[in-house]
Amino acid sequence: MSFALDNVSEKDAKKQGSNNKWPWYGAPIFCVIWFTLFYVTAIPSFYSYPNQLYIRDEVKHPDEFIGERAQIQLAEFAAIGNKMLGSMGHVNTLNFILREIEKINAQARKDIYELEWEVQHGRGTFYLWNVTSTYDNVTSVVAKIKRKDSQNNNYLLLNSHFDSEAKTPGVGDAGIMIVIMLETLRVISRSERPLVHPLVFLFNGAEETGLRASHSFITNHRWAPNCKALINLDSSGSGGREVLFQTGPNHPWLARYYKKHAPHPFSITLAEELFQNNFIPSDTDFRIFRDFGSLPGLDMAHALNGYVYHTTYDDFKNLERGTYQSTGENVLALTWALANAPELDDPAAHEEGHAIFFDFLGWFMIVYNESAGIAINIVVSISALICICLSLFMMTKGDAADAPKTVAKRFGIIFGVQVISVAVAWCLTILVAVFMHGVGLGQSWYYHIWMTFGLYFCPMFLGLGLVPAFYIQFAKKKTNMKLNQTIACFMHAHCILIVLVCLILTGLGIRSAFFPMIGLFFYTISLILQLVSKLTLKKSCFMTTHLLCQLLPFFYYTSILYMLLLIFVPMQGRDGPESKPDMLVALFIAVISTHFAGFLIPILLKFRKTKICMSIFGVLTIIFIILAATPVGFPYKPEVAAQRYFVLHTQRTLHDEKNITAVQESGFYVQPVDTRYSELYDTTLKNVEPASWLKDNCAAEPFCGLALYGGRWLKWKNEARWIYTDTAPAFPVKSEFALVSQQSLSANKQRYEFRLKGGDRIILFIAPKANVKITNWSFDETILTDKHSPPYFVHHVNAMIKTAYNIWLEFEHDATHVEAPYMKIAMVQHFLYHPESYTPAFKDFLKTFPDWTYTTDWFSSYDSWHF
Repeated sequence: MSFALDNVSEKDAKKQGSNNKWPWYGAPIFCVIWFTLFYVTAIPSFYSYPNQLYIRDEVKHPDEFIGERAQIQLAEFAAIGNKMLGSMGHVNTLNFILREIEKINAQARKDIYELEWEVQHGRGTFYLWNVTSTYDNVTSVVAKIKRKDSQNNNYLLLNSHFDSEAKTPGVGDAGIMIVIMLETLRVISRSERPLVHPLVFLFNGAEETGLRASHSFITNHRWAPNCKALINLDSSGSGGREVLFQTGPNHPWLARYYKKHAPHPFSITLAEELFQNNFIPSDTDFRIFRDFGSLPGLDMAHALNGYVYHTTYDDFKNLERGTYQSTGENVLALTWALANAPELDDPAAHEEGHAIFFDFLGWFMIVYNESAGIAINIVVSISALICICLSLFMMTKGDAADAPKTVAKRFGIIFGVQVISVAVAWCLTILVAVFMHGVGLGQSWYYHIWMTFGLYFCPMFLGLGLVPAFYIQFAKKKTNMKLNQTIACFMHAHCILIVLVCLILTGLGIRSAFFPMIGLFFYTISLILQLVSKLTLKKSCFMTTHLLCQLLPFFYYTSILYMLLLIFVPMQGRDGPESKPDMLVALFIAVISTHFAGFLIPILLKFRKTKICMSIFGVLTIIFIILAATPVGFPYKPEVAAQRYFVLHTQRTLHDEKNITAVQESGFYVQPVDTRYSELYDTTLKNVEPASWLKDNCAAEPFCGLALYGGRWLKWKNEARWIYTDTAPAFPVKSEFALVSQQSLSANKQRYEFRLKGGDRIILFIAPKANVKITNWSFDETILTDKHSPPYFVHHVNAMIKTAYNIWLEFEHDATHVEAPYMKIAMVQHFLYHPESYTPAFKDFLKTFPDWTYTTDWFSSYDSWHF
């Protein structure tokens, strides 16, 4: 806020610097200072960990988490190798967990605690992600600990998973959480501290196979009805500080407990809303416990170094070493706090809306409920508008001041210019993203995150600064408004824009409206301090007060932006070939930088040669675009930030309507997972079938006749690539699909029963013929409702079961006495952990992929029939 000084001539005012510009070389110094502040504050806070405790320190630190023990256990966990459900690695890991629990039991205070555990083998069916999931013999370890002097039957559940995806040892996802749970159980079992509510530890054996083990526990286990709240632990990276990204729902007391008891808070409501709106290409067991068990809870996950997620490189040496103690201390403290929480006895009585929560650089945490958030947003927004009005009013005071009408008119023009500058900044940023995507240079920031500075930050800063600079040059001879006042008006105008954003988000019920509120709060404080300074000291401290009040919001916004880039950039390498990652990253940068840059870039207008200084941002953008076209901007790096592909050696057998084999062929089904797969068109994919092949198969076969594996593959199938080969896969088991019986239920209804046998992962594509619908079947009936249209996708997992099993389906035709066929049905088998059965042709094909790619590979079959 700027004020004209009473009884001061224009000459004197210039002497005091109200119109004088600063030397041009101060502009780069100004920018470097703020970048340095970010570098020494935001980045260190992200990598801040407590000192690890060692086993030798245990006597001095009773009841505390010992990070070294978790580290030793994780080394053994990692040595087991891959742990896919159904594999021997899975069995060995289950035995490892049982041995560790037995050790804990041997050392436990048996005079205080009862510890019991068991292996759960579950079966069931449910519907999720447009897929009907069925399972049999899904295996987990469940342990319960309670004090002998407690009769409380309301439990706290802790969950994480020990299974892994194909080819990965699963150290970060989520072996680290498993050993943290083991150490938490050990510490509690030897402590004399109160434990009002029993604890249930679910060492989940099937999260990576569609969240099946959590469903098995919450719907079938005898302890499940007693579980009243949840701590869910997962990962989309390789350690680091775990972020709390989901709470409740509708239980803000959980977030308050996190605030009070977590020694190393790291959380933000924004992450929760991004996750729940599918900006994060993952899901966790939290969804199952919430939707099928109505359990409120806390969902926490690691997200550092997401490049190694679900790859061979998710190993022991790549895990961030500070993870053990930091996450361990948080989990232990939260477990003890929630286990003694009176709210656990009747969680339903404490449902009171969503929580708004966020930490400030890990220094402290703020939590309040949604209704309080609405009130705070409105009060801060109105206060900001009032202070702006007072600032503009004070500009009308003094001998050299303009009349109120003139000031109002000039501010109206400046507001319009600021709106244009923000629009130009956004357009330039998005335009660069569209250009990069269009010319095939997308994701050049994938490994080199620093590339985002030139590609997307610089266009934002250019637009925010250059448009006001042209306005000031144009208007300097047409107004008596001093430069400081003009700069203040630009920031006032930007504040009003942020007020509108805050109020709109609040009105839409978006809890992340707290995000713009933070900037408004500190800007309002600066206006109040300037007003007090003017009224008491008869002096305006505009620049000093404003810049000091911008420090904390600058630290906060840049730390969040840094965190989002570290988390979201690796995720863009697995968000699907149809995604637009450059647009998403550019949008994140535009949204967040608008909140702080709009209050700092106008300060550059105070320096001489403003337009030249601003143009440097444009020059930097051009330089970075050129860099993106050179090897410097190549997005992938071997074993560090690889480009991902799924590669399936597949045999397809198609039958005609008389179920006589019409086509039997083999090929390599290549499913790109990010957008730059054209990089392989001259090498690996040079013999790929044309787009017409996929189009013809999509017309003839359910789901294009591809060996799809999961729900996300349904969205990716249009980017699938097929390369014919003369060699069929070598299947380790013989499959069987046979019609057991066909029964006429009425003139237009038929019931079919089939017997299936094959690998441990079988998928059925069921496509009723025209005028036919499925009225009932042996799976979950949710998908049969009117809002779901065929073909249907059924994914069955039967771990280590070699016997055949039966399914049945009932069909209804619009007409009566219509002869079959009623449907086309395809059976897909996936063999995900049998590398010893790879054919030489498949091995040779995998070798054609460059070293900067990563293939998740296995072999499969696709067989379709008419019935």
